[in-house]
Amino acid sequence: MPRRVAAVRPVRPTIRYSRHVAEALRAETVGGIVMLLATVAALVWANTPWSSAYTRLRSYEISPGWLGLGHMDLQHWASGGLLAVFFFIAGLELREELTHGELRDPRDAALPVIAAAAGVVMPAVLFVAVSAGEPGALSGWAVPTATDIAFALAVLAVTFSSCPAPLRAFLLTLAVVDDLIAILIIALFYTDTLRWGPLLAGAALIAVYGALQSRGVRTPWAYVPLAVLAWYFVQRSGIHATVAGVALGMLTSPREPLDGRPTNAEQADHALRPLSAGVCVPVFAFLSAGVALGGPALGAVFGDRVALGVIVGLVVGKFVGVFGGAWTAVRLGLATLGEELHWREIAGVALLAGVGFTVSLLIGGLAYTDPAQFERVTTAVLLASVIASAAATVVFRRRVRQRARQEETVG
Repeated sequence: MPRRVAAVRPVRPTIRYSRHVAEALRAETVGGIVMLLATVAALVWANTPWSSAYTRLRSYEISPGWLGLGHMDLQHWASGGLLAVFFFIAGLELREELTHGELRDPRDAALPVIAAAAGVVMPAVLFVAVSAGEPGALSGWAVPTATDIAFALAVLAVTFSSCPAPLRAFLLTLAVVDDLIAILIIALFYTDTLRWGPLLAGAALIAVYGALQSRGVRTPWAYVPLAVLAWYFVQRSGIHATVAGVALGMLTSPREPLDGRPTNAEQADHALRPLSAGVCVPVFAFLSAGVALGGPALGAVFGDRVALGVIVGLVVGKFVGVFGGAWTAVRLGLATLGEELHWREIAGVALLAGVGFTVSLLIGGLAYTDPAQFERVTTAVLLASVIASAAATVVFRRRVRQRARQEETVG
C-alpha cells in the first residue's frame, strides 16, 4: 500500500459549503432508511401468495391519450416522473459543488472526479467481459456504473458515524459526479427515437427557466409551470425526462440576494429534498424492487451471465475503479490526498460505491424490456448492493477500532 500523500495546501471548505454537506447528509441518510423500508416491503409482498397483486399494481396503466406520452404504467411514472425530482436535487448538488464545494477548484476536484470517472469505466468493462456472447447483453453495460447516494450515505452514517468530514464530502462529490455521468449515459445511449419538435420546445422552456433564474426572479409560481412543461416535452421527445430534472437543477441560481434571504437553490432544495427522499425515491424503489427471492429465482440469477456481470461490475468493478482511479491520480501527481483522509477509508468508500440501487434499476429498466431479464438484473443489483454494503461495513468498523486505539495511545 503506498504511503499517504499529504496535501500541498490545507483544504478548508467555506462555512456555507460545510453546512450544505451536513444538511445533505442528514436528509439523504433518512431518505436511505425510508428507501430501504420501501424495498423490504416490496420484496416481502413479491414473495407472498399475493405477489400477483403487486405485479398488477406496478403495471397499472395511467396514460390518457391526450397527453401523448404513450403507454405509461405506475412503474414508468415512477421512473420517468418521480425520479425527475431526484435528479433535480442531483442537479442542485452539482451546481452547489461547482459554486461552493470541492468542484470549485480543479485541484480539489481532481481526486473525486477522476475516481468517479474510473468508477464508471471499470464496471462497464467487467460487465462486458463477463456477459460477452449473451444475446442482448451489451445493452445493459451501464447498469453497474451508478452509485446510489442515499443508500451509500445511510450505510456510512450507521457504520462510520465518526468519519472525518472530508471523507463524507469525498463520497458526496463522488456520487454527484457519478449521477451526472449516468444522466449523460442515459441521454446518449438510451434514447431510441428522437422527436425534434418536443425536444426543441423542452430546451426553450429550460432556457427561459435559466434566464429567469439569472435575472433573480424568485417566485416559485414562475418556475413550477416551466419545469412541469419542460419535463413533459422532454419526455415526449424520446429522451428520458430525468435529463430535464438535472438541467433545471443546475440552472437554479445559488446567488445570494442582497437582503440576506435564502437563494433560489436553497429554497428549491428546502422544498423538494424531503419530497425526493421521503416520497419519490421510496415509491420508485417500492415499484421496482419487488422480485422473487426463492431458490429457483436465485439460481436463475447465478446462471445468467448478464446478472453475474452486474454483480461483478458493482462489487469488483466499482472498487477497482474508484480506489484505483484515486490511487493512480495521487501517484501521478494529478490530485492530492488531504491530511484527514486515509487510504483505508478511501477503500471503504470505493466498496460503498458498489451500492448501485436507484440509478442502476433505472438504467436496467431502459436496457431490458423483457420482464424476466429485468427481474434477474434487479435481483443482481440488490444482491450486489448488499454485498458492497457488507464489505464496506467491515472496512469501516475496523477503521473505527483503529482510530479508537490511536486515540487511546495519544491519550
